[in-house]
Amino acid sequence: MEFGLLVIFYYGILHAFGPDHLTAIADFAIGKNRKKTLMITASFAIAHGLSLFIFAKILQTFEVSETILGYGDVIASSVILGIGAYLLFMVFTNRIHLNKHMHGDKEHVHIWFGNKHKHDTQAKDKTMLASAISIGALMGIGGVRGMLITLAALSGQVVSLWMVVSFSAGVFVVFMVFGLFIAAINEKLLTSQKNVRNIFTLAGLVSVFVGSKMLLG
Repeated sequence: MEFGLLVIFYYGILHAFGPDHLTAIADFAIGKNRKKTLMITASFAIAHGLSLFIFAKILQTFEVSETILGYGDVIASSVILGIGAYLLFMVFTNRIHLNKHMHGDKEHVHIWFGNKHKHDTQAKDKTMLASAISIGALMGIGGVRGMLITLAALSGQVVSLWMVVSFSAGVFVVFMVFGLFIAAINEKLLTSQKNVRNIFTLAGLVSVFVGSKMLLG
């Protein structure tokens, strides 16, 4: 049983490498400091795992049509596409700003959207966190049937709680490692207005591509 859970953990890792998952995390975490990046990533991962677990139990008890479950992916894909378009709009209208200042003996880089001289980061951070949680949950709804089919095929039996937990743990590990990668990009590369413009443009283009591809099937 222990070896089987390790195999399922591995399949969770493979599941997490879906471009839609990583694109969503990048969209929400780009430009944030390390603490906020990891908080957003962890919130997305936990919401995704809980959604997989809750809807896995629902599907084992009730029959839910593929169409209804598909709405989760449709909404999530639309949001990814919308975020990509929004990032590109903010870049090309020069509404992404960078400011450097010292915290003690350490330089601090601050990035914000909108008015160059006025910003409310606390309210926007709360909105961003809530959005990340919502999209993580929606992607869980869209992917739950595929997960159940995979787990049932691997185990040859009814999917158990520990199987879902093991699968979700694999997903969580990849998401957090990717969050650390995004945090490193934020710290090492987003240090000039030119780099901010280039990286946000890339993030926007990737989001538009991934979101469009998911919607078109």
